[in-house]
Amino acid sequence: MSTERTPRRRGRLATPAWWLAWWTCTVLAGCAGTPVAPRLDPDLAQGPPPSTRAVARELDLHGRRGRLAPAERERLLARVAAQGDGDLVRRHLAVMSAFGDADLSVGNRARLLVDGPATFEAMFTAIEAARHSVLLESYIVEDAAVARRLAALLAKKRADGVTVALLYDAVGSIGTAPEFFDGLRADGVAVCEFNPLAPAPGRGGVWGLSHRDHRKILVVDREIGFTGGINISAVYSSGSFGRRGRAKAPEAGWRDTQIELRGNAAAALEDLLRDTWRHQRCPGELGPPRAGAGAAAGEQLVRIVPSGPSEPYSRLYTLLLAAIDAAQRSVHLTMAYFAPTPEMIEALAEAARRGVDVQLVLPSRSDFRPVLYAGRSHYGRLLEAGVQIHELQDAVLHAKTAVIDGVVSTVGSSNLDWRSFVLNEEVDAVVVGAELGSAMEALFERDVAASRPVTLADWQARPLWRRATEGLARLFERWW
Repeated sequence: MSTERTPRRRGRLATPAWWLAWWTCTVLAGCAGTPVAPRLDPDLAQGPPPSTRAVARELDLHGRRGRLAPAERERLLARVAAQGDGDLVRRHLAVMSAFGDADLSVGNRARLLVDGPATFEAMFTAIEAARHSVLLESYIVEDAAVARRLAALLAKKRADGVTVALLYDAVGSIGTAPEFFDGLRADGVAVCEFNPLAPAPGRGGVWGLSHRDHRKILVVDREIGFTGGINISAVYSSGSFGRRGRAKAPEAGWRDTQIELRGNAAAALEDLLRDTWRHQRCPGELGPPRAGAGAAAGEQLVRIVPSGPSEPYSRLYTLLLAAIDAAQRSVHLTMAYFAPTPEMIEALAEAARRGVDVQLVLPSRSDFRPVLYAGRSHYGRLLEAGVQIHELQDAVLHAKTAVIDGVVSTVGSSNLDWRSFVLNEEVDAVVVGAELGSAMEALFERDVAASRPVTLADWQARPLWRRATEGLARLFERWW
């Protein structure tokens, strides 16, 4: 369990007694089952890339006025393919469409945001300029300096007549005093608690201790959206790079990634937040979606991928498995919590064995050590297959990103762990094309440079007590 998934008190971890109570109740409330997901046909995964016309015929591409006509789809795919290797783009788009739900939106512009300071600056700037609506969803809203600044800004926009709403998770934000949220309500902000531990009258049927809202979404005026791994928390008060040689204090400077989306993808994020608000029977009116918003802002293809326990399988998990199975050149994952399924381990190992450059940036320290040890228990099999593993130094890694073949990029809230696969509400943005892919690759190389490589020889020489700790943690990895 990480502080991202459990309560915080004044920036510190909750007491050990609380950890034990939480873990016990989570197991009793609903153990993590095995994620059941369809697998890709090997002939499609490694066969010849399809033509642009064949991909356009099967793929759902949506703009402001609905599904694009076949000729429009072909022209758009040709422009995206021209950014880099067109064969790779077509292959991965065909793989996405194989499962029948590859609904990508067109007319988007995406920008990477690295760490807390850059992310909060961009988010607060967007809120300052809001004219119609500010809708925010966050797992953790911590009553620290950044949250107080946010609260003041939300109150100001509400006083200006802007619709403002905040949805926060009951467990993730349990360390924040109720007075913080009461103050927002007094200022006219619509505030809702996801799956409250003691449901209010009229909100029956939504309780579930193990079912948490792990999403991080901000949408302003239905035109600009943000999602990724960054909560409203003091741990993001400084950047993570350039920390080498400093005291190893994990309280600030966490390494994380957010994505800013302009265009139709922002509207898709808003629709997702509104759906959660309705399903939770939240008090307060959000009003109708702004008509005419979500206009074209660029030419990037973006797919917003939500997942939750009500679905038969995690769509992001399925997408990643398929993309790894289809990878021709590279699989680069940066993952905060790594407790993968046997299928995922096999997919990564098989890709490495067929010559794909498979590299993982994983944490060297964690806010919850059991999940760190559980992840390390899989290192041996991966290293033996040729997977390169790097552990980030001098900062707590909290990012959840992937870039595959330089043309499929994901940024979101989903970890490669069982809780994300089967228990949490999650959301990830998938961007197709080499334009963002090149930025993702540059960021990955930056993380590798700040990491220590884990070699097979060193791993095989680790002491017995570490092997025992990893084995014990692995026994319970489905419940962390």
